[in-house]
Amino acid sequence: MKIKLLYTALLSGLTFAAFSQAAWHELPNIPQSPSRYDDIFFLNPNLGWAADGWGAAVYKTTDGGQNWVQQDVPTDLYYRNIEFLNENIGFLGSLRHDFFKTIDGGTTWTTVTNIPEEVVAICGMDAVGDHTIYGCGSYFGPAYLIKSVDSGETWQYIDMSAYAEKLVEVLFVDENTGYASGSDLTGGVVLKTTDGGTSWTKLYSTGIVGEYVWKLQRLASNTQIMFGSVESVAPLNGKLIKSVDGGVNWVSKEVPDSDIQAVGFLTENHGWMGGHHTGFLETFDSGDTWIDTGLGISLNRIQFLSDNLAYCSGNHIYKFSDENLSISETAKPKVHDLEVKVHPNPVTNNLNFSVDFPKANHLIISIFDTQGKLVKTLQKETISIPGKKEYSFPFPYKSGTYFLSLHHDIGAQSIKLIKK
Repeated sequence: MKIKLLYTALLSGLTFAAFSQAAWHELPNIPQSPSRYDDIFFLNPNLGWAADGWGAAVYKTTDGGQNWVQQDVPTDLYYRNIEFLNENIGFLGSLRHDFFKTIDGGTTWTTVTNIPEEVVAICGMDAVGDHTIYGCGSYFGPAYLIKSVDSGETWQYIDMSAYAEKLVEVLFVDENTGYASGSDLTGGVVLKTTDGGTSWTKLYSTGIVGEYVWKLQRLASNTQIMFGSVESVAPLNGKLIKSVDGGVNWVSKEVPDSDIQAVGFLTENHGWMGGHHTGFLETFDSGDTWIDTGLGISLNRIQFLSDNLAYCSGNHIYKFSDENLSISETAKPKVHDLEVKVHPNPVTNNLNFSVDFPKANHLIISIFDTQGKLVKTLQKETISIPGKKEYSFPFPYKSGTYFLSLHHDIGAQSIKLIKK
């Protein structure tokens, strides 16, 4: 079982020199991602793997992230997550049906062929115990789990449509007890099972349609304390949700950005969050106030291994430690938004816009009002061929301000619309 703190990371451009206490550093000797490293997994302080999304690459380190070796994987996929049961057996999920297993520590990967066609992507994974691993999907729907209790030799498919529309994250305490998060028709949700995924109970709903509970964390020093990140929609802010009783009750606090995906707390009060347009937002008072550290953008996952050691995935890979790392300056990372042009804006009776897709993608198009209320979900689709695509939808709404929301593989973005 791993303790997760999840940042969707594109951390800033600076690696810091010597510190007298633990701090975040950008690790050298691993390529900058063209989008972000969606996931990292460390089996111990030295042995770890990183999965690059649009970069379609996997890297392995055996020296705590100082050096990385690229692994042999297909180069035409978006890699969403990576997870290992032990130093040899691991799993690699993508945003397509393609799912992979290694039995030699990542040197070679084989396609898992015995999962149902309904598995359109794996957005979250968690290994627990010696032989059990769970996966879930997808952020663009539908909602399901896959489960193996024999180190990935056979897989069980669990339809989760009775509990959620979309799933992003799974986090298990043991082989039978665990949590899942994503969204349903009422908003972002947190679910719990005590029977290995056969049945689930809804613990929490954000109550705002279009939101996701994106990531979950159990605090290592007190596992009754849980945190979750809530990705919201403009003009609303994202949120930190916190439970001190193992998920029975939750408190929600706003975080100063809508597209919040990452959450990671070192103590009950000291932690970090981030999202597609933010880097490490830091709090020392359990989310009452936040400081923008300026360290990059688009955080997704953090894994803590101790009180002074953690790793974070993003535009680069980052390490939280008290090591003396040399200064390394790189160009400040850019937010990898899709190029969207609304024509015209203000709109009249039709909403016309174009989206330039540099690579294959998934897309959810929605309209929200100025209160953050969903007006309509216009379209969900899989983009198989890169290039510019034109969209046109009737816009029979009263005059005023609206937000065009585009949720896609590397994040979410909103464009303000004025209706004449």
